[in-house]
Amino acid sequence: MICDNITTAANGHLLFAGQDTAALAREYGTPLYLMDEDRIRRNCRTYTAAFRRHFGDRARPLYASKALSCKRIYEIMREEDMGVDVVSSGEIYTALQADFDLSRAYFHSNNKTDEDIRYAMDCGVGCFVADNAEEIRAIEDEAAARNIKQSVLLRLTPGIDPHTYEAIATGKVDSKFGSAIETGQAEEITAFTLRQPHIDLAGFHCHVGSQVFAEDVFERAAVIMLEFIAHVKAKYGCMARQLDLGGGYGVRYVESDPYLDVDAKVGQVAASIRETCARLELEIPEIHMEPGRSIVADAGMTLYTVGTVKRIPGYKNYVSVDGSMADHPRYALYGALYTCFLANKMNEAADFPCDVVGRCCESGDIIQRDVSLPASVGRGDLVAVCTTGAYHYSMASNYNRLPRPPIVMLRGGSEHYAAVRRESPEDLCRNDL
Repeated sequence: MICDNITTAANGHLLFAGQDTAALAREYGTPLYLMDEDRIRRNCRTYTAAFRRHFGDRARPLYASKALSCKRIYEIMREEDMGVDVVSSGEIYTALQADFDLSRAYFHSNNKTDEDIRYAMDCGVGCFVADNAEEIRAIEDEAAARNIKQSVLLRLTPGIDPHTYEAIATGKVDSKFGSAIETGQAEEITAFTLRQPHIDLAGFHCHVGSQVFAEDVFERAAVIMLEFIAHVKAKYGCMARQLDLGGGYGVRYVESDPYLDVDAKVGQVAASIRETCARLELEIPEIHMEPGRSIVADAGMTLYTVGTVKRIPGYKNYVSVDGSMADHPRYALYGALYTCFLANKMNEAADFPCDVVGRCCESGDIIQRDVSLPASVGRGDLVAVCTTGAYHYSMASNYNRLPRPPIVMLRGGSEHYAAVRRESPEDLCRNDL
């Protein structure tokens, strides 16, 4: 199995977090998002322990909310002593409803509106991660009106190619995010920010991309960022107190994906930082990273009910389910790979090649191509799609006027509870006039 929270019972049913997926589908219906709360907490603790071990007590991982944002997630992050990064007023509001301490929140986005900036300051967001000079001006104006000094990190692009999906590579010079070091724009915005009387430039941020497996991506980014920090200290007399290296460690979606040892990877980054700071005669800043996918992805599974099976002799086969690109968007976006099982027939040989497709009126509505399921697959069977905890509920839509599935949390091997209810037809029309 691709993850140790996925097993098979003697009756041939797929177990997730020790619980029978067929029984859960009967109780809650499908489509259904399952989340393994114990796995989420374990992943948080892996990061917090690694940070303390390798970076010291001041360092803290920040959960990247965009991977999965709901009240229960922020409650768990609060209980696990995680910081968070947020990217919208909506994520800020959701965290606030969960009583999360927003002084431990970092506010991202390449285009924060004036309303976003005001709302974040009203809510006490601890630090803005500013993307451009226009944003710096807007933060300065709002902070001046309040007579406060707002903590800011500047987002820079170090020019790193992480060798991941093009759509989720964000650290290259021509990215829409941040100011490039290579072009001199990073220094320009740094000098501009240092002239603002109501902004405290706490340090710098970068994010090279997502689903990163390459061995030295974060180490290379850290060296470039620390060399820039040393330059700023020498030229402007400003020592960055914080360095945020972003997130992006990959997770196993399919058997060919490697397993990443988070503690070892963080240790390698820490060693590179210590070596570079010694070479540059630089004190080590407070280090942050922003895991999102690697906190929640393998804690998730989606269950679907099979509707039709279409066999086209000499061509291909289709297994249609009651979900769609509306709740499973990543294949349509960039061909992301997933592992699929027939959850109620795990003891049967998976020898029927097919594409698992959704119910939307869209030819691109594909859950996964080239899947092998048991040849007996038919109406009423249960398809499980693994590793769907990140960027599924958070990116889900109501395309074709489909209601979004619920999120059911699993814990302790036997407990389960709804964290987000299933949308109703009334929900679909709630804002219609």
